[in-house]
Amino acid sequence: MSGQLEEIYRDYLAALNDRRFGDLDRFVHDRLTYNGQEWTRDRYRELLRADVQAVPDLHYEIQLLVVQPDQVACRLWFDCTPRQEFLGIDAGGRRVSFAEHVFYRFRANRIAHVWSLIDTDGIRRQLSAPSADRSAYPDAHTAESP
Repeated sequence: MSGQLEEIYRDYLAALNDRRFGDLDRFVHDRLTYNGQEWTRDRYRELLRADVQAVPDLHYEIQLLVVQPDQVACRLWFDCTPRQEFLGIDAGGRRVSFAEHVFYRFRANRIAHVWSLIDTDGIRRQLSAPSADRSAYPDAHTAESP
């Protein structure tokens, strides 16, 4: 089952990276919880679309993936250039790198619960550095893909 769930999760991220938001029906239940709040799949889809609108080069890269029978834990890495305010931060069109730690609980092979923590402090540190270079965020140099 874990191998199947890993494949489903990787397909989900591929759909996000390809901007195939219509495919979310395959991966996400009609109703889910997102950071403890009840959401609809449509609301979740709009969140993802808004992220891409603000950050056109947003790309989900797996750094660490742990899969259990009905759960996925992932450290995602992003290296991107927000064009609009993103996560309540105005990056001014500067490139930033950051991690998201996200945990999913699946039911019947579709996402039913999402807990997401994004390192917004890391983004702010990068933007406050004199040259706003990646050295303000130490993990930027250690990002590895599986």
